[in-house]
Parts: sequence; structure tokens; C-alpha cells
Amino acid sequence: MTKSAKLTIGEKVIDLPIHSPTLGPDVVDIRKLYAEADVFTYDPGFTSTAACESTITYIDGDKGELFYRGYPIEQLADRSHYLEVCYLLLYGELPNAAQQADFEYRITRHTMLHEQIHYFFRGFRRDSHPMATMVGVVGAMSAFYHDSLDINDPWQREVAAIRMIAKLPTIAAMAYKYSIGQPFNYPQNHLDYAGNFLHMCFAVPAEPYTVNPVLAKAMDRIMMLHADHEQNASTSTVRLAGSSGANPFACIAAGIACLWGPAHGGANRACLEMLREIGTVDRIPEYIRRAKDKDDPFRLMGFGHRVYKNFDPRAKVMKESADEVLGLLGIENNPTLQVAKELERIALEDDYFVAKKLYPNVDFYSGIILDAMGFPTSMFTPIFAISRTVGWISQWKEMIGDPTQKIGRPRQLYKGETRRDYVDLRHR
Repeated sequence: MTKSAKLTIGEKVIDLPIHSPTLGPDVVDIRKLYAEADVFTYDPGFTSTAACESTITYIDGDKGELFYRGYPIEQLADRSHYLEVCYLLLYGELPNAAQQADFEYRITRHTMLHEQIHYFFRGFRRDSHPMATMVGVVGAMSAFYHDSLDINDPWQREVAAIRMIAKLPTIAAMAYKYSIGQPFNYPQNHLDYAGNFLHMCFAVPAEPYTVNPVLAKAMDRIMMLHADHEQNASTSTVRLAGSSGANPFACIAAGIACLWGPAHGGANRACLEMLREIGTVDRIPEYIRRAKDKDDPFRLMGFGHRVYKNFDPRAKVMKESADEVLGLLGIENNPTLQVAKELERIALEDDYFVAKKLYPNVDFYSGIILDAMGFPTSMFTPIFAISRTVGWISQWKEMIGDPTQKIGRPRQLYKGETRRDYVDLRHR
């Protein structure tokens, strides 16, 4: 039986269809509301509005669950790896051995950039933020790869997808190298995806560099845990840009620009900066008191999540990686890390934090790992962008294939002046 909702506006009763998802709450279909009732809905931030139909990622914030194509993130993090997850997100199913080998081969052989793109980097100041560089260079890819710009051609969409997943680590690593005045490192085809990125970031021509497998595994997990996250701000930006028919490189550049915002992609950086501000374990009680004081503007970063009202399922996996990396590097006694450990203990035991479900989230641990690896905080968001590229592309491809998709055009609640007539300058 088809469900519906009745909306009464004055004397008019509007019948609105209700759609039932495979997971999650029912959705009231309001597409005909304006035509039939001459009203809009008002939903700042679109927090109660489903703007699309999707089969890619599902989050249950109350239960603390995250599924990629139905697979729990914990299982994938324990048994899979980033490029296999990329295949899953792009194509909907886990690959067989032949499909996985072919996919990894195509990604590996597309990691190099057109040589002329190198000149773009020289146009930026040395102190430019790597995210500024990435926005510019990714957008400029549309000037070089003309054979993958036609969004109506499935093969060109496929080529664009492979290119961006393959080349984003190269672009991010070059942005980093440029910012510190070191020469670019070309990709190495014998390395895996995460290991290749670490090599491009940290190797120098003067001496050999061997990728540590523990660090490569931790980087792979960071990428996997950030690969997609439903219709967040940057994903919605990619979909909105794509709804106009913009080329795929422009759409992903738009996503990177949105991710750059500190409220979205900068959370792990903010968390690490907070830990450094606290400085030492003996100062933690002071900051805990401030965090509990509703009149104090200070907020503990890296705890709780807008979507997850329980624990963040990614945080459990990231904590394991943090312990492995810190143990390997032998820096458990670092003051910043000691502050992090004590804050973690308090958050898991203090009644205030437990009652408000302010558990350490994925940003709390990822920032610690990236810092321990040697990345400056300016590289945290570019690494997030690398990780999320496959999610953006999967969502973009899904949108292109959706027959109900229209160009994005949100409405507004207008509160400005009503009509008024122009007054000549001499009479004002």
C-alpha cells in the first residue's frame, strides 16, 4: 500500500507521497508542493531535506553505523584496502581478482601528470596553502584532458574518474613539495596507492627512501575511512556543480574548494592545534572546565559529531592505527600526544562527556597520525581531498545517470524590501 501525508494549508488539503528507503527514515515527496499549494519549505542547511536518491553510502547516526554499498566500515577497514573500496564505491560491488587487478593497473598507470601542468605550480607563491594550489590545478586539468570532458559519454566519464583518483595524490604531493621548496617526485609504479603518496611527499633525490608498511597501512586506512560520507557539504557541492552540466574536473575542484572550509575539512587540523594550545597534561583540567562552561567560547575539537549521536565508527579503527603508528615511531612521550591520550581517557569516563555522547571522533585520531608521520597541518585537508575524491566521483556519476536529476535551484524565504521606485540622484 502506498503511503502518503496530508498537508492542510488554509482550506486546501495536499496529498504528498511518502517513499520508504531500504534503510533510514521515510521521505515525504514535496516536489509538487509549490505547484499545488503555492508554498515552499524552509530548511536552512537542508538538514531535513533529501536532495537526491542514492545507493552509495548510508549513515545511522544513532547507532553509530557507516555502510559503503551496504558493507560496514569496520569490516572494510579490517579486511579490505583503499583501491578495493574505490572499486566498490564506483561500481557497486566488490571486485573479483581479475577486476581488482585491472582496476589497480589502470589507476597505477594514470598517476603521472601532463608535464606542462608542472608549470602551473610555479605560478603560485611558495607560501600558498596547498588547498589553493589543488583547487587551481585540478580545475586546470580540464584544459589538458579534452578526451574526458563529455559528461554524456559513459567512457569519457570512466576515463575522467580513473584520472582523478590516480592523479590527486600526485597533485597534492607536488603542492606539498612546492610549498617547502623541494623538487617534485614522480610516481613509482611498484608502490601501492598509499605508499606511493608517502614516497612522493617524503623522498628526496639525495638519498633512498623506503616506505614503512605500517605507515602505508595507516595512510590507506585514513583514505578508506574518509572515502565517502553521504550528502555532506562538499559532496552536495559536487552534485550541485554537476547538475549544471559542468565538466568532471570543474566539479571536483568545486568539491575541494568546499572541503577547504574549516567547518568541513579542517576539523583534524583544528583538533591538533587545540592539543598544542593545551600544551601539557597538567593544563587539561582548566580546559575541561572551560569546555563545560556554556558561557566560555572554548570548545573541545575532535569530540562528538554532527551526524553521529553515538560513537563515530571510524574512530575505533583510526585509534588502532594511531596506536600502531605511535608505537612504531617511538614518540608516545610527546607532550601533545600525552595530552591527547589523557583527553581521550577523560572523554570516555567523565559523566559530562558520556551523557552528551562526546566521544573522540575520526578527526581526533587522524590528526595525531598525520602529525606523527611528519605532515604539517596545512596538508591535512589535501589528504582528506585525496581520500574523498572517489566518493565525489561516485556521487557525480550516480547523479549523471539519474533520470530525475534537474539543475539545482534552491528556493528562499525572502525578507528584503518590497517593490519601490527608483529615485534620481538629485532627489536623494
